[in-house]
Amino acid sequence: MTKFKKAIGAGSSGLACVKVCLEEGLDPVCFESSDDIGGLWKFKESPEPDRSSIYRSLVVNTSKEMMCFSDFPMPDDYPNYMHNSQLLQYFRLYAEHFHLLQHIRFQTTVRSVTQRPDFSESGQWDVVTMNKNNEEERHIFDAVLVCSGHYTHPVLPLSDFLGIKITSVNLNYHKRNIETQIPSGGMLQETTTTSNILHPLQTFLSVRDGFWVMSRMAHRGLPVDMALISRFNILLLQLLPKTLINWAAERALNQKYDHELYGLKPRHRYHCLNQPTSFDYCSKTTGAEFNADKLA
Repeated sequence: MTKFKKAIGAGSSGLACVKVCLEEGLDPVCFESSDDIGGLWKFKESPEPDRSSIYRSLVVNTSKEMMCFSDFPMPDDYPNYMHNSQLLQYFRLYAEHFHLLQHIRFQTTVRSVTQRPDFSESGQWDVVTMNKNNEEERHIFDAVLVCSGHYTHPVLPLSDFLGIKITSVNLNYHKRNIETQIPSGGMLQETTTTSNILHPLQTFLSVRDGFWVMSRMAHRGLPVDMALISRFNILLLQLLPKTLINWAAERALNQKYDHELYGLKPRHRYHCLNQPTSFDYCSKTTGAEFNADKLA
């Protein structure tokens, strides 16, 4: 019996799930609320409600060899850290190569996913969708894959802040000479701080704790993730004490950028970090503020 699988979202995860379902002989259907694939990586000039987006100048922070699908390498002429438009083109090449587009229903929003009354026996799901003509449709699927990501709804806990509130979704609309404060850290801070979209007079970074600043390039000009993530290094992580690993890594990072001198030394050790910040941070921000309670 043919098993019908449903994927929600035609971004990177949704495309990969559809491809794997086809390899396993399943019959997948992917519902995509927009008119194109790419999900988060589909740049839009005008922000759309309930849909995530990136800004025009965004460059990925993972090298192409480490972020590509293992069975579909990226083109040789792509740079190590590519522009978002090139990543979207890669997804198009991937979808065309594995014949995924015919399994995607565009401009279709999933309204609800619920277990069927006989779910304990059948394991099936009732799915309600809305097409571009505002027509409601009902479906029954054997499995549901949620691939919609978690960057759709921006969080702006700034009710008392009287200035302009900007997220990466509407960053393209505020190309003004303003004083900027970015209450974030990690991946979002790395790209928005260094993007120069705002052309700010001053930029202040507000974070809960310090962070380790890391360059995207390692020795001999290799991408840092390619240089660090190897079977040998993973073996060392398993064999050596964490204290020794932290000491060696922090010593190397401090030789490039003295974290204590700049007041950026975090409370956590290197091996416990969530996401290092780009080395480019130091040249584009005026200062950092830690443990901020509010913006006024």
